[in-house]
Order: sequence, then structure tokens, then C-alpha cells
Amino acid sequence: MAEDEDADADADARYDDEDSYGDIKKFIYINRKAPHGTVYALESLEVVLIAAAFDQDVSLVFMDDGVYQLKKNMDTNELEVKNFSKTYRALEMYDIDKLYVERESMEQRGLSIDDFIVDVTVLNSNELAKLISEQDVALSF
Repeated sequence: MAEDEDADADADARYDDEDSYGDIKKFIYINRKAPHGTVYALESLEVVLIAAAFDQDVSLVFMDDGVYQLKKNMDTNELEVKNFSKTYRALEMYDIDKLYVERESMEQRGLSIDDFIVDVTVLNSNELAKLISEQDVALSF
């Protein structure tokens, strides 16, 4: 009996140890595609929410046509697709608040920081490269 209790106590100690759940990794998701016409934008959003549910350190980058994913007042009626851009507002509930937009992509498309549905940090391409290099995992959509 005492051996069983010791084994149970050892198992409980392993599960109480934060390391038993694994290290927190820094994930960065790079969104390069327009919000509609492919599944990339929506799938990226789903993967981000899953990672956040597992308490990972999540950052999102929007560059190239991916900056359009955050555009305010998007009308998708003519495309006959659901506008999921409002879902980006829910990221804050998942403690996802590191949203970055590449300055060059934003400016090339005639957008400004005021055009986005959520608060973002605008970085130039060099700053963005440094940020990406500091991550454990980078996934591009």
C-alpha cells in the first residue's frame, strides 16, 4: 500500500511541475494572403486560436496582401463569402495582443494604421526580420 501511495505522490508531483507540460514556445504566424479567395487566412486564424488555447506565446504578422485581412468595413456580399474579419477582435480574449503589420506592405496598398479593425504595431521589414528571428516557430500562410 505504501508503495502505491508513493507512486501516486510521484505522479502528482510530475503533473504539478510546470515543465511536465512542456516549455512555452514563441510562435509567429505570418499572414501573406488576401482574406478571401483561398482558405489561408481563415485557417491561419484557426491555428492561432488553437495555439493560444495551449498557452503558447503567439504573434501574428500581416504583410503583402495579408494586410487586407485586418481592413475595416470589408464588404463581402458580392463575393458571397462570410466576412470573418470581426473574429480578429476576439483575439484579445485569448491573450493574443501581438499583432504586427509590415509598413512597406501597408503603404504599398494605400493603407494606414487607421484602416485596421484591431490595434497593430507597424514595423519596417528590417524590424520584422529581427522579430521573426527571435521566434521558436514561424509559420507562413
